[in-house]
This record gives sequence, C-alpha cells and structure tokens, in this order.
Amino acid sequence: MDISKTKMFLAVKDHSVSKENFELFREESLDLLITHPQPEEKNLAKYYESDDYISHTDGKRSLFEKAYHFVKSIALNSKLNLINNLQPSKGKLLDIGAGTGDFLLVAKQNGWSITGVEPSEKAKSIAIKKGVSFVENTNSLDDHSFDLISMWHVLEHVPNLEDQIKELKRLLKPNGTILIAVPNFNSFDAKHYGAFWAAYDVPRHLWHFSKTAIRKLFQKEDLELQKVMPMKFDAFYVSLLSEKYKSGKMNFINAFVIGLRSNLKAKQSLEFSSHIYVIKNAKNGIKKP
Repeated sequence: MDISKTKMFLAVKDHSVSKENFELFREESLDLLITHPQPEEKNLAKYYESDDYISHTDGKRSLFEKAYHFVKSIALNSKLNLINNLQPSKGKLLDIGAGTGDFLLVAKQNGWSITGVEPSEKAKSIAIKKGVSFVENTNSLDDHSFDLISMWHVLEHVPNLEDQIKELKRLLKPNGTILIAVPNFNSFDAKHYGAFWAAYDVPRHLWHFSKTAIRKLFQKEDLELQKVMPMKFDAFYVSLLSEKYKSGKMNFINAFVIGLRSNLKAKQSLEFSSHIYVIKNAKNGIKKP
C-alpha cells in the first residue's frame, strides 16, 4: 500500500522485544492503520525472538502465563463450537499461523481433516509432537480445497496483505468459510491506552484493522463479510499487557476495570477489543477471471 496517501496517526514503541520506535499511519478510505517503517521480510524473525512471545510457547512459568493458557483452553472450546456450527458436516480445515497447534489438535480430535501453516520452527516443533501436520506454505495446496480457513490473530502479521487475501480466496471452496480474528483499534481499551495499547504490538503487527477495513479489503476479492463477533477475553488480556507497558508492572485491578469498561461500552458501540470476522464467497460463487 502507498504510504504517501496516508496520514500520521500515532507514534508507538516495541515494548516487548526491540524497544525500537515506529509510527502508525492511517489509510482513511479503508480505516486501516499501517506500521511504519515495516521491517524487511528477512528481518522480521528477530522481532519474535523472545521467551515472552507467548503464542509460540506452551510455557506456564508465571501467573500471567498460567492465566493465559487457562483462558486459551476456554477459547479453544469456543472456537471448536463456532467452526462446527458454521460447517456441521466438518471437512478440511486450514489454520494459517497455527502456533503450537492446539486449535488444530482439538479440531482433529473432533473429526476435522487438518492442515497447518506456521513460520516459527519453535512453535511448529511443539505442534508436531502433538500430532499436528503442516505444509511449508500454501503455494502447494490445491485451488478451492478447504471447507474452512482460519487465521487467529495472524492477518495483522502478514507482510503482503492483499496477496494473502487473494490466496485465501484461491484456497476456499465455493461454500467454504474464512474466519479472521484481529484486534480492533477503534475499541475503548485502544483509545484509553493510546501508544501503550499492547495490541499495536509493533512491528510484529504490520496492519491494524477496523470493521470497515476488513469488509472493504475482502470485498475486493468478491468475499463477503457476513458476521462480526466479539472476543471479550481479549479486552482483559490486552489491558493487562498495556498496564505493564504503561507503568512497568502488571496491575491486575486496573486491567480488569478497563477490560470490563471496554466490553460494557462495546455493547453499545459494537467496537470490542478484538473481533472474529466470518467471511464467505459472495453469493457462494467463485469469482470468474
């Protein structure tokens, strides 16, 4: 995307790994924020090199990590119920950015045929030991071969955003479903914490989405946003990390209060800390060349 057509939105810092400073620019027609500068693809890996990058480990060293994995277990059941409701006959599931494989594992145990993609060798090695199967990338996968494709907090990490959406379109069956979960910078907790909002997570998060951005970006590929659902736990998790970045310590009480306020305000605004987007082919058809 051409950053020359955007406006400066906010100066932010990588609080968790590099401590480097970045800027967010707003593409107004999409209501999309873009991290600048974006690291070259070959350099992105170093920004994930931290034991604190929790989604790439199964660690339970601290109270925070134990709480994260407890909430994660609840979320896994919720995700499983969601995909089973969307595709009762089950079928072939592709999870892009599968991490340590827990979502694919519960789906496999429930009768889904699973495939994962995960760039982190550390996370992938943990998942493989659980019986999760991977491909190196999606290029080798057949056109229109998956009933459901999921990206749980992954789309914001993808360097080539528009190419990734084209690839999702290519891989999806005509009646299939795409699930995208991403943070929402229009939420109350985002506005409250500003530059300390943990879900900006620069430069690992290259893009920062609104509902408008998701709808318009997928619409370009004749993919239709059908439903938006809240991820209510995210308001508490993100607020807890944001408190750490802001004050240097975990303030559980403040984080709980802000997370609760965010969810309560979102009942009116419908702007939750994170959303799950349910996307399907427009009119259940394949876009003709």
